[in-house]
Amino acid sequence: MANIDVRLLRYFIAVAETGHMTRAAERLGIGQPPLSQQIRVLETQLGVTLFERLPRGMALTDAGQAFLADAYEVVRKLDQAVDDVRRVAAGVKGRLSVGFTSSAALHPFVPTVIRAFRGDAPSVSLMLDEASTGELLDGLRDGHIDVAFIRQPQGNTGDITVVQVLEEPMVLAVPSAHPLARTGRAAEGGRAGKAARAAEVPITAIAAEKLILYRRRAGQGLYDAIIAACHGAGFSPTIEQEAPRLLTTLSLVAAGLGVSVVPASLMRMQIEGIVYRPLAPSPRAPLCCAYREGVLAGPTARLLAHVRAATGAEAG
Repeated sequence: MANIDVRLLRYFIAVAETGHMTRAAERLGIGQPPLSQQIRVLETQLGVTLFERLPRGMALTDAGQAFLADAYEVVRKLDQAVDDVRRVAAGVKGRLSVGFTSSAALHPFVPTVIRAFRGDAPSVSLMLDEASTGELLDGLRDGHIDVAFIRQPQGNTGDITVVQVLEEPMVLAVPSAHPLARTGRAAEGGRAGKAARAAEVPITAIAAEKLILYRRRAGQGLYDAIIAACHGAGFSPTIEQEAPRLLTTLSLVAAGLGVSVVPASLMRMQIEGIVYRPLAPSPRAPLCCAYREGVLAGPTARLLAHVRAATGAEAG
């Protein structure tokens, strides 16, 4: 069976369904003599007679009747396999693993892209994973992750392409009882407005505070941006603690253990006891999309198309 051309099976099915060589040839768009020859080739390869030649048509023999069901199944499976591989190549079928850092996931850009992709390719099995930037880059390299949304990585990323899709300001997070929370009108619990934007805190105010930061090895880009902004303002901050997750950082701020500097998108976190204040000048927090270099196809390419579309909408 392995050496039988699938076209012979299609010819056989056409003759079996029409019961007539000429009508089958017309359906297939070939001549009647070549079709008769191909049916004989199939019978020779199988070593059986599939049809009884009648004066006005063709009738399946018992062997032909038994072979017809298997021929249908073989052709069906082949057609399904061809359709599946084409759908995978088009990015509407298959599997896609998307990673993100905790801060990246809170920016509306990320859920917007994933929601658009899900609506466009509902048959793709979508796996989501939250981890640190370093862990996500390792996952991209070993093939466990296809696309990752991260903050700006530092150093050589090797065979990983990192594209910045947007940039947002960073804000000061302080306990609600802190003096900086009462200076001017602030944005509390994530509700930011024009009054909050007018009540900027000079970044030099951090010099006298105990600073709680997201652990550097988990978010090196954010960590270094904050430290660089402080150094640029002429001081070195006092780092009280480094937390393993941004949510932990905010929890420590809410507990009154210090202040922190976080991407503005984290103001969406409705955490009681935290007030957010804009900084002047404000460190910037990039949001990046990372993926392996090479030929991009399938669900990965389709997701990246949505990233490009959303990036254009963001810029507009």
